[in-house]
Amino acid sequence: MRQARAAGLPLLVVLINMAQIAYSTGGSLGKPAIAQVVIIVIGAAALMARHRYPRSVAVVTTLCGTALPIIAPHQVVVDVATVVALYTVAVTTDRRTTVILGAVAATLLTVSSMLWLPHHLLNIRNVLPLNYIAVAAAVGDAVRNQRTLLRQERRRTMEAEHTRESQSRLRVREERIRIARELHDVVAHHLTLVNAQAAVAHHLLRTDPERAYQALGDIKQTSRDALDELRATVGLLRDDDEPESRQPVPSFAELDTLLDSFRKAGLDLQLTRQGTPQPLTGSADLAAYRIVQEALTNASKHGPTAHAALDLTYTEQALHITVTNPATPGHRGPGTGHGMIGMRERAESAGGRFTTSSPTEEIFGVEVSLPLTTNNQPAA
Repeated sequence: MRQARAAGLPLLVVLINMAQIAYSTGGSLGKPAIAQVVIIVIGAAALMARHRYPRSVAVVTTLCGTALPIIAPHQVVVDVATVVALYTVAVTTDRRTTVILGAVAATLLTVSSMLWLPHHLLNIRNVLPLNYIAVAAAVGDAVRNQRTLLRQERRRTMEAEHTRESQSRLRVREERIRIARELHDVVAHHLTLVNAQAAVAHHLLRTDPERAYQALGDIKQTSRDALDELRATVGLLRDDDEPESRQPVPSFAELDTLLDSFRKAGLDLQLTRQGTPQPLTGSADLAAYRIVQEALTNASKHGPTAHAALDLTYTEQALHITVTNPATPGHRGPGTGHGMIGMRERAESAGGRFTTSSPTEEIFGVEVSLPLTTNNQPAA
């Protein structure tokens, strides 16, 4: 189909130019007219390579058009081959090339018409080549500009789509990290408590069945709390049109309940409060709860006899949280994986700061500062 179109245009050009010669000669073709037909065929045949070699084809068709009136004084009113060639140059190259080749073609065709055709030097027909060459170049230039605009629009559309996809992937990744952090905090906390409570029950099962039974009850309650929090966290994955989870988000106001759960699991916990308690921002409130939960969870991993100290200091701008606990020999700190990273990310996302310290080789500490205002600036 494409080859048929490529061959069809040169044939159409030949027919149009021959019709002009036949009209000019009154249908009588002598030897000069036949020579013109040969040149017309050469110029039309060159058009088959116009997309690959637009400049060369424009030169060939211009020379053929210039030679037509020299061979025989039968005017081809519009040299269609040159028109097509200059249009192709305008579409496929730049404006500078189009202007140069168009000016050369218009000059040669006009001069040839003025010198060789049998009409007055100032006849209006002499400017016809200038007109149709200018029209071909202008139309081709407009088409090229339109195609350029369309390509730019498609490119902008593709870039915008790529940007949206990248942002979507980034949001999905951030959401996965957030949910993974929530799952880690919930699962690690409750499983640590269950493990400690199970160890207590196992230890007291024969010597003190009543306390062992109480420890089993604590395990049951801790497991139920874990399931409730897991349901709330997994509920974050629901579709937007699904009803919101009924499980409330943990709040720092529930700190005493959280601390009681650790004490029931066997953690010897000392709490110190200084300053006047003040409300935290929404993100800082959840961050404070989860950070204390994670720090005490790590402290509880030392077994039923583990102990930790929690210090809460309220200033005018920030809440300072310090959690210290004995460091396991050969292990510096409560963890270097998701827990430590999660606590740091939570503090920074709420506009706070997170640091670790080791006052002595036997003590490991976690220090957090969270802002009490909404300025989103790290606490001083």
